[in-house]
Amino acid sequence: MTNSKRLFYGSCFALITTAFSFSIRAGILPQLAESFDLSGQQLGFINSMWFLGFPISMILGGLFYHTIGPKLIMQFAFLTHTLGIILTIFSGGYTGLLISTLLIGIGNGCTEAACNPMIADEYEGKQMNTLLNRFHMWFPGGIVLGSLISLFMTNLNLGWQAQIWIIMIPTLIYAYLFMGQSFPKPKSEAVTSIAENFKAMLSPVYLFILLCMAFTAISEFGPQQWTSLILSSSGAHPMVILALITGLMAIGRYFGGDIVHRFDQTGVLLGSALLTATGIFLLSTQTGFMVYIAAIFFALGVCYFWPNMIGFVAEKIPLSGALGMSIVGGMGMFSTSIFQAIIGGGIDSSTAEQSALGLEGTALELAAGQQTLTYMISFPGILIILFSILYFWKRDVKPVSEQKI
Repeated sequence: MTNSKRLFYGSCFALITTAFSFSIRAGILPQLAESFDLSGQQLGFINSMWFLGFPISMILGGLFYHTIGPKLIMQFAFLTHTLGIILTIFSGGYTGLLISTLLIGIGNGCTEAACNPMIADEYEGKQMNTLLNRFHMWFPGGIVLGSLISLFMTNLNLGWQAQIWIIMIPTLIYAYLFMGQSFPKPKSEAVTSIAENFKAMLSPVYLFILLCMAFTAISEFGPQQWTSLILSSSGAHPMVILALITGLMAIGRYFGGDIVHRFDQTGVLLGSALLTATGIFLLSTQTGFMVYIAAIFFALGVCYFWPNMIGFVAEKIPLSGALGMSIVGGMGMFSTSIFQAIIGGGIDSSTAEQSALGLEGTALELAAGQQTLTYMISFPGILIILFSILYFWKRDVKPVSEQKI
């Protein structure tokens, strides 16, 4: 018999593991740069491994979800999480960090590949949207905890290795919660052949959502992953900013089901793009206390991107199945992976450009960071156009008619 609550809580702790690997890694980037003499571009490539491992395992997990089931996928997630954490600590340098970060990313992708369709199989309608939002609230919620833990341990002069060990705590908890449990069977409409999945994914609306996901993911993860470097001289503490952003995201996602029910996913996504663009613009121009105000706008913007992109596919394109959800999530992470090294290179070039203008010290760091953020405004700017199209295109379409596309 399926223990729905235990499986849901296990899923949440698995996502907390993902969040800890994101936030703690963001918090220790300066220490890694100093310990191994890494450039911004090298840090970008290390970050990209986190995002590259994600889509690889998400897509493969979605492809084989109905064959091997979520239980085996999550067992593999535990293996790669554990290996990635241990290898990070004993990496010894740049190459080791690339490999270990890739393994952690693979474990994170397995979590998404298994847990999203498992929740969609267990629940329906408004309850499914509510629980998908509450499941995904633990990514920002875990980032809050991880950010504060990283800040506390850094202030105590504890090394980056000790901080990485913390990621093992939620890893062991989710392994315990999943142990010996029965998992739900797929809904009848989702149990289709791979050919039917691909047919649904070739529909115009799915391909459009796939394009949008590339920009929603980088809009969310780009500024967050680089917070400690980009905003280090803004007059506000970077890890407090990250905790504020993700704390508000967690609260927003907890109440996400009611908001989606009222405005539909299309309206929520359009509003999110507008707030995200405003937030990044303010982050690129403000200093001191106003940075925290900018962070609030950004948090309210990116809050509903990820769960509602997944929820849109699950509810309105159900014939795409677990594979459809996984590929949408994989596209988001693959896009973010590609842009990490570009962002890191942008920081290096912005620093060189501002230095040539005669800036030094904190003034140089601030100008370079704000210039880099200015480039990132284009991501939600594109989304404003795309989600405006989606709003008028699909706002009144019911899930049943979507199945006939």
